Order: sequence, then C-alpha cells, then structure tokens
Amino acid sequence: MMPIGEPAVGRFCWLDLAASDAAAAKAFYHRLFGWTAVEQHANGGIFTRLCSFDRDVGSLYQMEAKLARKVPSHWTPYVRVEDVELAVQRARALGGQVLISPFVVSGVARIALIMDAVGAQVGMWEPIDSTKSE
Repeated sequence: MMPIGEPAVGRFCWLDLAASDAAAAKAFYHRLFGWTAVEQHANGGIFTRLCSFDRDVGSLYQMEAKLARKVPSHWTPYVRVEDVELAVQRARALGGQVLISPFVVSGVARIALIMDAVGAQVGMWEPIDSTKSE
C-alpha cells in the first residue's frame, strides 16, 4: 500500500473507506471508476486496496456490524505528516482529540486518527522509510 504519488507534508495523501457492506462498495466503485480491488491482510484484518490501473487510490474495509448499525459508511482522508507522534501532540494542544493513537500499518506507514477542534475527523500518515530500520 503506497499513498497516491509522493505528497508533501501537509497535503492529503490517502483515503480509507469504512464500508457497512464492503462487497457492495467494491462493486460500486469498480463500475463507477473502474477501480480494481486487491485483498490484503494487515494488522489482523482484511483490507482492500483500491487501484486505478497501476496506482493505489485508497483502501476500504468492512465495518463491524455493531458499528455499521450506528455509523454510516464514510471516507477518511489522511494528511501526510513528518512525525505522527508530534502531530498528535499538536492536535491535542490545539483542542483536538485523539480517536486512534499512532500505530504501524503493515510496515508502510504510522497512522493516527484525530477529531479536530470543531468535530471533523482526519487521519495522519507518516510513511515508513523501508530503507531504514525502525
């Protein structure tokens, strides 16, 4: 899984779709945009990379049934950050809340999810340099 292009810090770089019906979402976006779905195991679950020709455009995953009854399917955009831990600290200091603390996604990125000071959610994406050891 690689973000769209090589985004600069502070720019949107990835999209996740939390779907109440992953199969229906895959079929919809395939028919709408021609996106193909590539299944992969990551962090103990199954995620689907959405690809347009040879480029990843985002991913989707099946929401748990209990959550899907309360929360509609939704997209989460991710912004490229230099240091996800520092970005989370800044968000807290500015009145934001951490919804999901930073964690590694399959050796590709460290991500976190925050809610800003007015209630909007956004992800933070720090790519992991595969040429360096962690």
